[in-house]
Amino acid sequence: MNFDLTPEQRMIQESVRVFMEEEVAPFASEADATREFPMEYVAKMAKMGLLGMPVPKEYSGGGTDMISYILALEEIARTWAALAVIVAVHTSVGTLPILRYGSEEQKRKYVPPLAKGEMVGGFAITEPEAGSDAMAIQTKAERKGEGYVLNGAKCFISNGPDAGCLIITAMTDRSKGSRGLSTFIVEKNTPGFTIGKIEEKMGMHADVISELIFEDCYVPQENLLGGEGAGLKVALSALDGGRIGIAAQCVGIARGALEESVKYAKEREQFGRPIAKFQAIQWKLADMAVKVDAARLLVHKAAYLKDTGSRYTREASMAKLFASEAAMENATDAIQIHGGYGYTEDYVVERYFRDAKVTQIYEGTSEIQRLVIARDVIR
Repeated sequence: MNFDLTPEQRMIQESVRVFMEEEVAPFASEADATREFPMEYVAKMAKMGLLGMPVPKEYSGGGTDMISYILALEEIARTWAALAVIVAVHTSVGTLPILRYGSEEQKRKYVPPLAKGEMVGGFAITEPEAGSDAMAIQTKAERKGEGYVLNGAKCFISNGPDAGCLIITAMTDRSKGSRGLSTFIVEKNTPGFTIGKIEEKMGMHADVISELIFEDCYVPQENLLGGEGAGLKVALSALDGGRIGIAAQCVGIARGALEESVKYAKEREQFGRPIAKFQAIQWKLADMAVKVDAARLLVHKAAYLKDTGSRYTREASMAKLFASEAAMENATDAIQIHGGYGYTEDYVVERYFRDAKVTQIYEGTSEIQRLVIARDVIR
């Protein structure tokens, strides 16, 4: 097995790293504190081609492989995790499902502007009563003429207020069970579609999440994605791919926590020497480094399987589970290594800690990932 990156992959990794270090890092904490969608930085990343990396060039994308994409996400998240999740949601679950399940007309209409960053994408399945249980969805889509009328509400939707179009899952026929869900592409400013409550969160402040409300929202037939009854298939496929992106984001957080801790441990002196000289600190740093490398290998394996067209559901869940746990554990240890200073906003590890927690929840909780893995293990 060859773990070396190609020249193109190394170039992408380095260019994103330089961009984040020079143009984003000095302002990330201040920008994150505004709790506003970072359109300025999203626009800059669009110009760099980062919003359509795995999209084929014929649809105005970068035509890169998944490894290149996750390398970019890791570099973004190492500096500013909220920015990485905006990109991951936009790409993995806001764009790629249209590319995979859309008609040629849908692909030509929506994928190029999404890939070029002319509009931001989003994905909405979660509801107040339907989190891990997709079959509890209450949003309805009823046939009317040459289209569907949507009524219901979604919650906790990333990019919700700023997305130009969103992929919406709704119930078309509850009597059909898992085949009763369908998926629709809903554009911003569609009559009957409004933005509800914008949530105040512990972390990921720049990742603005909101309610989406549908009141007699008419969606034409041509915006049905994948055919009626294909909603669960589209959603699960999107989440499989999305978990790889979120896992890469987690590697970035875990790595950032490690690098900041190493830097601080070398500078901070107690009892007449840097705390990096103490075994208690060295062991924490060693464990943190192991978690970063192990998480990255799991993420790269899942991305490789996706690139080669192999089945990757189990591997994506493994990567997301382990990487999110690693991110939370490394962020916690980083606070401990920084001591009292780590609990203040003067050090970036405080933001890493707040940002890390939600990675164990969105795109499928850690418990759901264990369920997915276990089902595959015992099948």
